[in-house]
Formats: sequence, C-alpha cells, structure tokens
Amino acid sequence: MSGTDDRVEMLNVNSPNHAVRVERAKYEAVRDAMLAVVPAGAPGLTAAEIKARLLPLLPEALFPGGAKAGWWQKGVQLDLEARGLMARADTKPLRFHRT
Repeated sequence: MSGTDDRVEMLNVNSPNHAVRVERAKYEAVRDAMLAVVPAGAPGLTAAEIKARLLPLLPEALFPGGAKAGWWQKGVQLDLEARGLMARADTKPLRFHRT
C-alpha cells in the first residue's frame, strides 16, 4: 500500500475549507461502525449512546481497549455531517441520525 492509499481526507462540517488526512483503516472502521449503529431519521442517538454501541464493533487491533475511539468518533461524525450522510437535531443533548 502506498503512502497515499493508507490515508483518507476527513472533512469537518464546522470548517468547510479544512480537511485533514488520517489513517484510512481507523477512519473506515469507525465510519462503518457509526453508519451501522446510527439510525436513519430523527430522533437519532446522543453521542454517548453512539459511543456505547460503537465500541463493541471496533477492531481491537486498531483500538486496543477503545483507545482514542472518542476522538475518532467525533472526527468521523463531523466528516459524515460535512458529506451530508449524517445530521444533528437541535436538541439538548444533541442527537444524530443518518440522512
């Protein structure tokens, strides 16, 4: 795998003109797990509910003991929002759903 194939651009809905390149394997693992647990349509789930459902789906080899899963969860959530695949409801606490 070349240097460009093992990284992917992660967008941020809060910074539309900014993207970061992150490790593809971790990004795809969290993205796939997140899309599997977040329901389509409102009301959706809170970030804490997503994390509780997400952690068991993440590969232990990439996230030993769930290490750094919270950072990746937030980054992927912002990326999916920027790509129009996920939306947040204006509730307290915030709730997220697939679009």
